[in-house]
Amino acid sequence: MSFWRASLSLRLSVVFAVLLLVCSGVSAWLQVKANGRHEQEVTQRLSLGLAAHIAGDTALMQGGGVNADAVRGLFDKLMAVNPSVEVYLLGADGVIRAQAAPPGHLRHERVDLAPVRLLLAGAPLPILGDDPRGDGTPKVFSAAPLKVDGRDAGYVYVVLSGEDREALSANLSVDGVLRTTLWSMALVVLLGLLAGLAAFYWITRPLRQLTDAMRGFDAGNAAAQAHPLAVPSTHATGDIAALGRTFQMMTERIAEQWRELNARDQQRRELFANISHDLRTPLTSLHGYLETLLLKSETLAPADRRRYLEIALGQSRKVGRLAQELFELARLEYGVVKPEKECFALADLVQDVFQKFELAAEARSQRLTADIATDLPVVTADLGMIERVLTNLLDNAIRHTPEGGEIVVKLAQQNDGEGVSVEISDTGPGIPSELQPVLFTRPAFSSTTSPGDRSGGLGLMIVRRILQLHDSDIRLLSQQGKGAVFAFQLG
Repeated sequence: MSFWRASLSLRLSVVFAVLLLVCSGVSAWLQVKANGRHEQEVTQRLSLGLAAHIAGDTALMQGGGVNADAVRGLFDKLMAVNPSVEVYLLGADGVIRAQAAPPGHLRHERVDLAPVRLLLAGAPLPILGDDPRGDGTPKVFSAAPLKVDGRDAGYVYVVLSGEDREALSANLSVDGVLRTTLWSMALVVLLGLLAGLAAFYWITRPLRQLTDAMRGFDAGNAAAQAHPLAVPSTHATGDIAALGRTFQMMTERIAEQWRELNARDQQRRELFANISHDLRTPLTSLHGYLETLLLKSETLAPADRRRYLEIALGQSRKVGRLAQELFELARLEYGVVKPEKECFALADLVQDVFQKFELAAEARSQRLTADIATDLPVVTADLGMIERVLTNLLDNAIRHTPEGGEIVVKLAQQNDGEGVSVEISDTGPGIPSELQPVLFTRPAFSSTTSPGDRSGGLGLMIVRRILQLHDSDIRLLSQQGKGAVFAFQLG
């Protein structure tokens, strides 16, 4: 399995382990270096006066020169007492004038005097200088000026960590110090790794729960969709808690949208079923009368032939009207039609629509009444669409109001004074209670009900969609002594 395909917890654990090892190694290296510096400072500070003590021995110089026998004897005694030191006698130019190194051990004939001067000037310790027997690695030392007859004759130079001590220290380091350091580092790494893994487990636990919830939601798990995640309280902080709450809100929105889609799909199915039923009735009647005319055209009386043709023509009009309404609703639903708003007086439009229905109302002995308030403000809307709204509502009222009834259109100013409220009422039987909840969302066709029932067909759905395009909506009001009362507002 690729590292980048592993789980987040595993990747965090691996990265943490690598970082812990690196940090532990760096820490161990720094500790060893710090211990070494500390040891050098302690050694140099304890032996700081050793060179001065040696320089005080008057036997080192004889007759203005170096007493080689005295120097060797003294140096041999000092190195026998303390094998870790190496003693040298330097000239004023740093050249080694006397020493007690075994043959072949001396690698350098000169010592850099810059560190010596720093030491004598009191610079901070440790100060490292040249090791004549070494491979170039600087060592701690002690130094003191050597004077003859009151003048500087050179320096006593004592390397405090000679080659014997270095060899012994290297062996001990390999055998003891390094092993102790490695064991302590391993213990720290192990404990830190265990603590880090436990911390990562608890820290990433909400993230794992969120991941499982997302997988369940993606797989269509109903329980996961209903309860996606036990999200922390609203007071909880942190990125994971915020992510969990965001995911929960997202799933709730998706679930709500899914329910809306299911509802719309159900409405669409019912719409198709109702349209199919409403089309089948007039088409069956149309087909029957046309077939009768075809088969019995020679034997039918002219009056019967004319009656059959009128009935067929009436059924054809029903089919055409339904097709036109369906086409109009589809254009509104899919955003093909956009309102082209303009300012106009709604009262004038009502009077124009009344003229279209005067003959139909007179034929049924119905009264069309306009109750229009004075000083109405103009409205801003699509004139053709609002005319369609009034036409559908008045046509629906006339068809379902009994002879001698009354249809009233009431226009009044809204409370805010910036719009017009419209009410269209009749004295018909009203809307059946079973149709009221779905009157504007589901078609109910007159051909599927008894003659006394109210139904809106697609007309009320068209009305509602047009008003929604104008940031309004239609409502069915319940008023005592009246049939159906429809109300809406325009601004």
